[in-house]
Amino acid sequence: MSESPATIDPESWSCPMPLRDTERIVLGHGGGGILSEELIENLFVPAFGGRHGPARDSAVLPVDGGRIAFTTDSYVVQPLFFPGGCIGDLAVNGTVNDLACSGAMPLALSAGFILEEGLELSVLGPVVEAMGAAARRAGVRVETGDTKVVGRGSADQLFVNTAGVGVVPAGVDVSPERIRPDDVVIVSGPIGEHGVAILSVREGIDFGSPVVSDSAALCYLVRDALAAGDVHALRDPTRGGVVAATTELAAAAGVGIELDESRIPVPEAVASACGFLGLDPLQIANEGKMIAVVGADDADAVVAAMHARPEGQGATVIGRVVAAHPGMVVGRTAFGTTRVIERDLGEQLPRIC
Repeated sequence: MSESPATIDPESWSCPMPLRDTERIVLGHGGGGILSEELIENLFVPAFGGRHGPARDSAVLPVDGGRIAFTTDSYVVQPLFFPGGCIGDLAVNGTVNDLACSGAMPLALSAGFILEEGLELSVLGPVVEAMGAAARRAGVRVETGDTKVVGRGSADQLFVNTAGVGVVPAGVDVSPERIRPDDVVIVSGPIGEHGVAILSVREGIDFGSPVVSDSAALCYLVRDALAAGDVHALRDPTRGGVVAATTELAAAAGVGIELDESRIPVPEAVASACGFLGLDPLQIANEGKMIAVVGADDADAVVAAMHARPEGQGATVIGRVVAAHPGMVVGRTAFGTTRVIERDLGEQLPRIC
Protein backbone atom coordinates (compact mmCIF):
# COMPACT_ATOMS: atom_id res chain seq x y z
CA MET A 1 0.00 0.00 0.00
CA SER A 2 1.36 3.40 -0.90
CA GLU A 3 1.78 6.11 1.67
CA SER A 4 -0.91 8.76 1.95
CA PRO A 5 0.11 12.37 1.26
CA ALA A 6 -0.15 13.14 4.98
CA THR A 7 2.60 10.65 5.85
CA ILE A 8 5.15 11.74 3.23
CA ASP A 9 8.01 13.87 4.53
CA PRO A 10 8.36 16.95 2.26
CA GLU A 11 12.08 17.03 3.06
CA SER A 12 12.45 13.78 1.10
CA TRP A 13 10.98 15.24 -2.08
CA SER A 14 13.39 15.94 -4.92
CA CYS A 15 13.10 17.84 -8.18
CA PRO A 16 14.99 16.83 -11.34
CA MET A 17 15.66 20.49 -12.15
CA PRO A 18 17.32 22.91 -9.71
CA LEU A 19 15.07 25.67 -8.40
CA ARG A 20 16.12 29.28 -8.93
CA ASP A 21 14.99 30.33 -5.45
CA THR A 22 16.88 27.55 -3.66
CA GLU A 23 18.70 28.48 -0.46
CA ARG A 24 21.34 25.82 -1.04
CA ILE A 25 23.98 25.27 -3.68
CA VAL A 26 22.95 22.72 -6.32
CA LEU A 27 24.99 21.15 -9.12
CA GLY A 28 23.41 23.55 -11.60
CA HIS A 29 25.22 26.48 -9.96
CA GLY A 30 28.44 25.14 -11.48
CA GLY A 31 27.10 24.43 -14.95
CA GLY A 32 27.73 27.71 -16.77
CA GLY A 33 23.99 28.34 -17.22
CA ILE A 34 21.56 30.86 -15.80
CA LEU A 35 22.05 29.62 -12.23
CA SER A 36 25.81 30.17 -12.48
CA GLU A 37 25.31 33.69 -13.80
CA GLU A 38 22.84 34.58 -11.05
CA LEU A 39 25.16 33.24 -8.34
CA ILE A 40 28.05 35.31 -9.66
CA GLU A 41 26.07 38.49 -10.29
CA ASN A 42 24.01 38.42 -7.08
CA LEU A 43 26.55 37.09 -4.57
CA PHE A 44 30.18 37.22 -5.66
CA VAL A 45 30.28 40.46 -7.68
CA PRO A 46 28.66 42.64 -4.95
CA ALA A 47 30.78 41.03 -2.23
CA PHE A 48 33.97 41.83 -4.14
CA GLY A 49 33.08 45.46 -4.77
CA GLY A 50 31.33 45.28 -8.13
CA ARG A 51 32.74 44.74 -11.58
CA HIS A 52 35.92 46.58 -12.48
CA GLY A 53 35.58 45.94 -16.20
CA PRO A 54 33.73 43.78 -18.70
CA ALA A 55 33.09 40.13 -17.89
CA ARG A 56 35.83 37.99 -19.44
CA ASP A 57 37.36 34.54 -19.05
CA SER A 58 40.43 36.36 -17.73
CA ALA A 59 41.09 39.82 -16.35
CA VAL A 60 43.25 42.17 -18.41
CA LEU A 61 45.41 44.37 -16.18
CA PRO A 62 47.67 47.27 -17.14
CA VAL A 63 51.32 47.00 -16.06
CA ASP A 64 54.33 49.16 -16.78
CA GLY A 65 54.83 49.10 -20.53
CA GLY A 66 52.00 46.71 -21.39
CA ARG A 67 49.11 44.50 -20.28
CA ILE A 68 48.81 41.10 -18.66
CA ALA A 69 45.89 38.67 -18.55
CA PHE A 70 45.19 36.83 -15.31
CA THR A 71 42.80 33.91 -14.77
CA THR A 72 42.02 31.05 -12.40
CA ASP A 73 39.93 27.91 -12.72
CA SER A 74 39.13 24.74 -10.78
CA TYR A 75 38.67 21.23 -12.17
CA VAL A 76 36.47 18.55 -10.64
CA VAL A 77 35.87 16.36 -13.71
CA GLN A 78 34.70 12.81 -13.08
CA PRO A 79 36.13 10.40 -14.15
CA LEU A 80 39.71 11.60 -13.77
CA PHE A 81 40.77 9.85 -16.99
CA PHE A 82 38.71 9.88 -20.18
CA PRO A 83 39.26 9.31 -23.92
CA GLY A 84 41.60 12.05 -25.08
CA GLY A 85 42.91 13.27 -21.74
CA CYS A 86 42.64 13.51 -17.98
CA ILE A 87 42.03 16.10 -15.30
CA GLY A 88 45.70 17.13 -15.48
CA ASP A 89 46.04 18.19 -19.12
CA LEU A 90 42.46 19.49 -19.03
CA ALA A 91 43.43 21.90 -16.23
CA VAL A 92 46.40 23.24 -18.19
CA ASN A 93 44.53 23.52 -21.48
CA GLY A 94 41.52 25.19 -19.92
CA THR A 95 43.60 27.85 -18.18
CA VAL A 96 45.70 28.53 -21.27
CA ASN A 97 42.52 28.92 -23.33
CA ASP A 98 41.03 31.39 -20.86
CA LEU A 99 44.15 33.53 -21.32
CA ALA A 100 43.92 33.12 -25.10
CA CYS A 101 40.35 34.48 -25.04
CA SER A 102 41.88 37.83 -24.07
CA GLY A 103 44.47 37.59 -26.84
CA ALA A 104 47.26 36.69 -24.41
CA MET A 105 50.11 34.24 -24.79
CA PRO A 106 50.64 32.25 -21.56
CA LEU A 107 53.59 33.22 -19.38
CA ALA A 108 53.24 31.09 -16.23
CA LEU A 109 50.80 28.79 -14.45
CA SER A 110 50.19 27.74 -10.86
CA ALA A 111 48.76 24.40 -9.79
CA GLY A 112 46.90 23.66 -6.56
CA PHE A 113 45.92 20.11 -5.62
CA ILE A 114 43.21 18.99 -3.19
CA LEU A 115 43.97 15.32 -2.56
CA GLU A 116 41.75 12.83 -0.78
CA GLU A 117 43.34 10.63 1.84
CA GLY A 118 43.89 7.20 0.30
CA LEU A 119 44.43 8.40 -3.27
CA GLU A 120 46.87 6.05 -4.98
CA LEU A 121 50.14 7.56 -6.22
CA SER A 122 49.62 5.45 -9.33
CA VAL A 123 46.66 7.74 -10.08
CA LEU A 124 48.24 11.05 -9.05
CA GLY A 125 51.50 10.41 -10.92
CA PRO A 126 50.00 10.17 -14.43
CA VAL A 127 47.83 13.25 -13.75
CA VAL A 128 50.87 15.35 -12.84
CA GLU A 129 52.88 13.99 -15.78
CA ALA A 130 50.01 14.89 -18.13
CA MET A 131 49.97 18.43 -16.73
CA GLY A 132 53.67 18.83 -17.40
CA ALA A 133 53.38 17.52 -20.95
CA ALA A 134 50.41 19.80 -21.70
CA ALA A 135 52.28 22.81 -20.36
CA ARG A 136 55.28 22.04 -22.57
CA ARG A 137 53.02 21.77 -25.63
CA ALA A 138 51.56 25.17 -24.81
CA GLY A 139 55.00 26.72 -24.28
CA VAL A 140 54.40 27.58 -20.62
CA ARG A 141 55.76 26.41 -17.27
CA VAL A 142 54.02 25.53 -14.03
CA GLU A 143 55.99 27.87 -11.79
CA THR A 144 54.32 27.52 -8.39
CA GLY A 145 51.69 25.48 -6.61
CA ASP A 146 50.20 24.08 -3.43
CA THR A 147 49.05 20.72 -2.10
CA LYS A 148 46.45 19.98 0.56
CA VAL A 149 45.09 16.62 1.78
CA VAL A 150 41.57 16.19 3.12
CA GLY A 151 39.95 13.26 4.89
CA ARG A 152 38.76 10.16 3.12
CA GLY A 153 35.43 10.83 1.41
CA SER A 154 35.88 14.62 1.30
CA ALA A 155 37.25 15.25 -2.21
CA ASP A 156 36.26 12.43 -4.59
CA GLN A 157 39.93 11.50 -5.13
CA LEU A 158 41.37 14.68 -6.62
CA PHE A 159 40.52 18.30 -7.44
CA VAL A 160 42.86 20.70 -9.26
CA ASN A 161 42.99 24.50 -9.30
CA THR A 162 45.12 26.33 -11.83
CA ALA A 163 45.83 30.01 -12.29
CA GLY A 164 47.57 31.59 -15.24
CA VAL A 165 49.28 34.80 -16.27
CA GLY A 166 49.78 35.80 -19.88
CA VAL A 167 51.07 38.74 -21.88
CA VAL A 168 48.73 40.63 -24.21
CA PRO A 169 50.83 41.79 -27.20
CA ALA A 170 50.83 45.46 -28.12
CA GLY A 171 48.06 46.34 -30.55
CA VAL A 172 45.86 43.36 -29.65
CA ASP A 173 42.36 44.41 -28.57
CA VAL A 174 40.03 41.48 -27.98
CA SER A 175 36.84 42.42 -26.17
CA PRO A 176 33.06 41.89 -26.58
CA GLU A 177 32.69 45.67 -26.69
CA ARG A 178 34.27 45.64 -30.14
CA ILE A 179 31.55 43.42 -31.64
CA ARG A 180 29.47 45.19 -34.28
CA PRO A 181 26.52 44.25 -36.54
CA ASP A 182 27.64 42.44 -39.70
CA ASP A 183 30.54 40.77 -37.89
CA VAL A 184 30.94 37.05 -38.60
CA VAL A 185 30.87 34.24 -36.00
CA ILE A 186 33.42 31.44 -36.47
CA VAL A 187 33.88 28.16 -34.59
CA SER A 188 37.30 26.53 -34.77
CA GLY A 189 36.03 22.96 -35.27
CA PRO A 190 33.45 20.26 -34.50
CA ILE A 191 31.57 20.68 -31.23
CA GLY A 192 30.34 18.47 -28.40
CA GLU A 193 33.15 15.93 -28.29
CA HIS A 194 34.41 16.59 -24.77
CA GLY A 195 31.06 16.35 -23.03
CA VAL A 196 30.05 13.18 -24.87
CA ALA A 197 33.46 11.57 -24.23
CA ILE A 198 33.03 12.19 -20.49
CA LEU A 199 29.48 10.88 -20.55
CA SER A 200 30.38 7.71 -22.42
CA VAL A 201 32.96 6.70 -19.81
CA ARG A 202 31.04 7.88 -16.76
CA GLU A 203 27.84 6.09 -17.68
CA GLY A 204 29.40 3.17 -19.56
CA ILE A 205 27.42 3.91 -22.73
CA ASP A 206 28.62 2.69 -26.12
CA PHE A 207 27.51 5.12 -28.82
CA GLY A 208 28.66 2.87 -31.65
CA SER A 209 31.88 4.71 -32.41
CA PRO A 210 34.39 6.12 -29.90
CA VAL A 211 34.17 9.82 -29.03
CA VAL A 212 37.42 11.45 -27.92
CA SER A 213 37.67 14.69 -25.96
CA ASP A 214 38.87 17.68 -27.96
CA SER A 215 40.92 18.98 -25.00
CA ALA A 216 43.75 21.11 -26.39
CA ALA A 217 45.58 24.39 -25.79
CA LEU A 218 44.56 27.03 -28.34
CA CYS A 219 47.07 29.81 -27.69
CA TYR A 220 48.89 29.28 -31.00
CA LEU A 221 45.62 29.02 -32.92
CA VAL A 222 44.54 32.36 -31.45
CA ARG A 223 47.94 33.92 -32.12
CA ASP A 224 47.71 33.03 -35.81
CA ALA A 225 44.08 34.11 -36.08
CA LEU A 226 44.93 37.51 -34.59
CA ALA A 227 47.76 37.93 -37.08
CA ALA A 228 45.46 37.06 -39.99
CA GLY A 229 42.65 39.56 -39.41
CA ASP A 230 40.63 41.82 -37.16
CA VAL A 231 39.36 39.51 -34.42
CA HIS A 232 36.96 41.47 -32.24
CA ALA A 233 36.11 38.92 -29.55
CA LEU A 234 36.88 35.36 -28.47
CA ARG A 235 35.17 32.90 -26.17
CA ASP A 236 35.84 29.21 -25.50
CA PRO A 237 32.56 27.26 -25.46
CA THR A 238 33.20 25.14 -22.36
CA ARG A 239 30.36 24.78 -19.83
CA GLY A 240 27.12 25.55 -21.62
CA GLY A 241 28.75 25.02 -25.01
CA VAL A 242 28.16 27.20 -28.06
CA VAL A 243 24.90 28.52 -26.62
CA ALA A 244 26.50 29.91 -23.46
CA ALA A 245 29.46 31.39 -25.35
CA THR A 246 27.35 33.21 -27.94
CA THR A 247 24.67 34.43 -25.52
CA GLU A 248 27.36 35.85 -23.23
CA LEU A 249 28.95 37.66 -26.15
CA ALA A 250 25.60 38.99 -27.39
CA ALA A 251 24.67 40.26 -23.91
CA ALA A 252 28.05 41.90 -23.31
CA ALA A 253 28.03 43.66 -26.70
CA GLY A 254 24.34 44.58 -26.74
CA VAL A 255 23.82 42.95 -30.14
CA GLY A 256 21.97 39.97 -31.54
CA ILE A 257 23.60 36.86 -32.96
CA GLU A 258 22.09 34.63 -35.62
CA LEU A 259 23.46 31.10 -35.92
CA ASP A 260 23.03 29.01 -39.07
CA GLU A 261 22.37 25.67 -37.43
CA SER A 262 22.99 23.72 -40.63
CA ARG A 263 26.58 25.03 -40.70
CA ILE A 264 27.49 24.19 -37.11
CA PRO A 265 29.80 21.14 -37.27
CA VAL A 266 28.37 18.41 -35.06
CA PRO A 267 30.13 15.01 -35.44
CA GLU A 268 27.79 12.14 -36.26
CA ALA A 269 28.64 10.28 -33.05
CA VAL A 270 27.88 13.40 -30.98
CA ALA A 271 24.59 13.97 -32.79
CA SER A 272 23.61 10.33 -32.27
CA ALA A 273 24.46 10.41 -28.58
CA CYS A 274 22.57 13.65 -28.02
CA GLY A 275 19.56 12.35 -29.94
CA PHE A 276 19.54 9.16 -27.89
CA LEU A 277 19.77 11.02 -24.56
CA GLY A 278 17.66 14.06 -25.41
CA LEU A 279 20.57 16.51 -25.13
CA ASP A 280 21.28 19.62 -27.20
CA PRO A 281 24.74 19.41 -28.84
CA LEU A 282 24.89 23.21 -28.90
CA GLN A 283 24.95 23.15 -25.09
CA ILE A 284 27.50 20.33 -24.69
CA ALA A 285 30.89 21.37 -23.33
CA ASN A 286 34.01 21.68 -25.48
CA GLU A 287 37.59 21.95 -24.21
CA GLY A 288 39.50 22.52 -27.43
CA LYS A 289 37.35 24.87 -29.49
CA MET A 290 37.12 28.63 -29.84
CA ILE A 291 34.33 30.98 -30.88
CA ALA A 292 35.69 34.03 -32.73
CA VAL A 293 33.75 37.14 -33.76
CA VAL A 294 35.54 38.72 -36.69
CA GLY A 295 35.07 41.65 -39.04
CA ALA A 296 33.30 40.41 -42.17
CA ASP A 297 36.13 41.47 -44.49
CA ASP A 298 38.64 39.35 -42.53
CA ALA A 299 36.56 36.21 -42.01
CA ASP A 300 38.08 34.21 -44.87
CA ALA A 301 41.63 35.05 -43.80
CA VAL A 302 40.95 34.08 -40.17
CA VAL A 303 39.34 30.78 -41.17
CA ALA A 304 42.33 30.03 -43.44
CA ALA A 305 44.74 30.76 -40.57
CA MET A 306 42.81 28.39 -38.31
CA HIS A 307 42.83 25.69 -41.01
CA ALA A 308 46.63 25.89 -41.07
CA ARG A 309 46.76 24.73 -37.44
CA PRO A 310 46.00 21.09 -36.52
CA GLU A 311 43.60 22.23 -33.80
CA GLY A 312 41.66 24.45 -36.24
CA GLN A 313 41.28 22.31 -39.35
CA GLY A 314 37.49 22.15 -38.95
CA ALA A 315 37.02 25.91 -38.57
CA THR A 316 33.96 27.34 -40.27
CA VAL A 317 31.62 30.33 -40.27
CA ILE A 318 28.46 29.55 -38.29
CA GLY A 319 26.67 32.87 -37.97
CA ARG A 320 26.63 36.63 -37.98
CA VAL A 321 26.03 39.58 -35.69
CA VAL A 322 22.86 41.65 -36.16
CA ALA A 323 21.44 44.81 -34.66
CA ALA A 324 18.06 43.15 -34.04
CA HIS A 325 17.09 41.40 -30.77
CA PRO A 326 20.06 42.70 -28.72
CA GLY A 327 21.33 40.27 -26.12
CA MET A 328 19.64 37.31 -27.78
CA VAL A 329 20.82 34.42 -29.95
CA VAL A 330 18.54 32.91 -32.57
CA GLY A 331 19.10 29.86 -34.72
CA ARG A 332 18.15 29.53 -38.35
CA THR A 333 17.07 25.95 -38.92
CA ALA A 334 17.53 23.77 -41.99
CA PHE A 335 13.86 24.46 -42.80
CA GLY A 336 14.44 28.22 -43.02
CA THR A 337 12.64 29.02 -39.79
CA THR A 338 14.20 30.69 -36.76
CA ARG A 339 14.08 29.89 -33.07
CA VAL A 340 15.29 31.66 -29.96
CA ILE A 341 18.23 29.80 -28.43
CA GLU A 342 18.38 30.03 -24.65
CA ARG A 343 20.78 28.68 -22.08
CA ASP A 344 19.71 25.92 -19.74
CA LEU A 345 18.83 26.86 -16.19
CA GLY A 346 21.47 24.52 -14.82
CA GLU A 347 23.55 22.06 -16.81
CA GLN A 348 22.98 19.03 -18.96
CA LEU A 349 26.12 17.20 -17.81
CA PRO A 350 27.61 17.94 -14.38
CA ARG A 351 31.32 17.75 -13.62
CA ILE A 352 32.63 17.74 -17.17
CA CYS A 353 35.59 20.03 -16.36
